[in-house]
Amino acid sequence: IKQIKEGKMSLVIGTHALIQKDVEFKNLSLIIIDEQHRFGVEQRSELKNKSGDNKTMPHFLSMTATPIPRTLALVLYGDLDISLIKAMPADRQPIITKLVEAKNRAKAYDFINQQIATGRQVFVICPLIDPSDKLGVKSVTEEYEKLDKEIFPHLKIDLLHGKLKPEAKNEVMSKFQDNKTNILVSTSVVEVGVDIPNATVMMIEGADRFGLAQLHQFRGRVGRGQHQSYCFLFTDNNSSHTIERLKTLTSTLDGFKLAEADLQYRGSGDIYGTMQSGYNNQLIIKSLANIPLLKKSKDAVNNIIKADPELKHYPKLNKKIFQSKNSGEVANPSNIHLE
Repeated sequence: IKQIKEGKMSLVIGTHALIQKDVEFKNLSLIIIDEQHRFGVEQRSELKNKSGDNKTMPHFLSMTATPIPRTLALVLYGDLDISLIKAMPADRQPIITKLVEAKNRAKAYDFINQQIATGRQVFVICPLIDPSDKLGVKSVTEEYEKLDKEIFPHLKIDLLHGKLKPEAKNEVMSKFQDNKTNILVSTSVVEVGVDIPNATVMMIEGADRFGLAQLHQFRGRVGRGQHQSYCFLFTDNNSSHTIERLKTLTSTLDGFKLAEADLQYRGSGDIYGTMQSGYNNQLIIKSLANIPLLKKSKDAVNNIIKADPELKHYPKLNKKIFQSKNSGEVANPSNIHLE
């Protein structure tokens, strides 16, 4: 920490620990945040405040498979540039995603048996660690007992959740990595940073309890090898809104399109504050997937502002902006958080 503060380290790689109060930088010029959706607005902003120079703003590169709604809104407003990597890694096959009805659960179990018989492995994700009468959704402990004792008594099954001690977590993951475990029943702790090329089935219980971005991250835990992989979504919530939202995941593997759908479902959040979702009546949008159109729009805005900074030749636009300012819809620019 002392060397970071004194500027003796050119490159620092770390977790959320870099955001802690006792970590300070002498001249922070570039910030790269991987898995951006795992960080809050205030956390990302805190890094900016640690730059060591109040007169400069660090360059910022944010990476994620599924941008949060607020980030997409910032792209639309021209506050962020965007680059897309659409090519899949070599030898990867598209993951087949299915929303499984309750009547077909037995077929899904049979399919899992077939996959394991060929040497493959399976993830089972549950929203909770322990059963809850109030929520009425699947839990890891309950599902583990069911699968281990009733459904797959002939297979090696293990469980993983956040309450386990670090040593126990490492042992569970090590066994799964070495293919000593056939099925791993887990909470969302496997969402990122888990690479098991031999795992080909992701089974998600209570899928309606997770956001599209999180479901996409779960799905990304399989399909990391050369084998065909599958993602099965289960839900007890049969509302039309839930089914429509989950079917979005079955229709595309494009994280950007899913993020766009998330924007439609959840709203853009507060551009000038810390809310990362929620509805903002200033943002009326049809599609964010058309990158060339976004670029043309941004270039047009830049050209207008460059030629007419005070918008004297655009009275309606001028009036709209000042109306927004007077109504309090737009906050002081100094309060805008970094990304």
